[in-house]
Amino acid sequence: MSVILRKRKNANGTTTLMLIIYHDGKRSYERLSHLQLAKPSNLTDRESNKELLQSAEAIRLARTIELENTNYDLKSEAGKKTIVTIWMQRYVDTYGKKDKRNMQGVLNRFSDFLKIEKATGLTFGNITSLLIEDFIDYLQNKSTGEGAKSYYSRFKKMLKYAFRQRIMDKNIIDFVGKTAKGKAGKKDALTLEEIKILAATTTESSEVKRAALFSTVTGLAWVDVKALTWNKIKLVGSMMEIVRAKQKAENVTVSIPLNSTALTLLGKAGKPMAKVFILPTANGANKTLKAWVKRASIDKKITWHNLRHSYGTNLILNDVDVVTASKLLGHQSLAQTNRYVNSAAELKQKATDKLNFEL
Repeated sequence: MSVILRKRKNANGTTTLMLIIYHDGKRSYERLSHLQLAKPSNLTDRESNKELLQSAEAIRLARTIELENTNYDLKSEAGKKTIVTIWMQRYVDTYGKKDKRNMQGVLNRFSDFLKIEKATGLTFGNITSLLIEDFIDYLQNKSTGEGAKSYYSRFKKMLKYAFRQRIMDKNIIDFVGKTAKGKAGKKDALTLEEIKILAATTTESSEVKRAALFSTVTGLAWVDVKALTWNKIKLVGSMMEIVRAKQKAENVTVSIPLNSTALTLLGKAGKPMAKVFILPTANGANKTLKAWVKRASIDKKITWHNLRHSYGTNLILNDVDVVTASKLLGHQSLAQTNRYVNSAAELKQKATDKLNFEL
């Protein structure tokens, strides 16, 4: 009986690692897909490949021990020798959902945490609930708003997948005694009066101004307004129909009625596939927006996302029911829309407070 590590070159320059296992006169194969070697085009790739080969060799040795002990549990035992961050990176590389950047973000934070703990070579066999609790504390200290909670939920997702794949023989998350907490930071919203003040205030870019005001009356996010083309606009019938960038995977069409202000901002229609607004980068647009708000003497922190937040808040302030507001905003749940209900309630309270007088 024996276990041999083999390399197989792929057409794209990568290398697949596999084990050839001879046991009881039979031959079987195990492909180590989570340890695929990159095309060694730079020093970083070569160093990464070296670590992957070390991890593969550890698996090969573990398989040999399993065979000798006639305890052939293919993954859980060998998985204990697998380096956690290397396995997680392969998981992220093959991850196909829209929050891939967030998955990479939590892995980056976990890697930084392990450097501080001097545990960069941590294997699944050595990961403990206490270490994960320390990582939660690290996330809490490094994050604002719901950041820690969001990152930890994705971290758990990776570890649960490792358990389902039998890389671990127990779900370590079940033994963690704490969880990440987070609360979304309050976002400033522009009232209708402040939007009118902005409309009357000059700015460096008339196109940014036009697009920003359009967002306050339609709720479009930056990525959506920047990509908006004329074929999405129906001037006859005053309607806009788009698939929001955030929901492309679900292919959900959002229909937004266009009021007279929105139609005035649109002006004359262009060619169907032409952009409605010719805009700079997101950073450039937000820089212009910040200067514009300051020039209008509005003491609020406003980015493009706050324009969408203002739209949702003003809908609720003007007695639009939550279900309708949710549909106009393209939300997938009422829980998302309830944030605007809370924001509107705060604005109502502030307005009422202005009527206080001494007795």
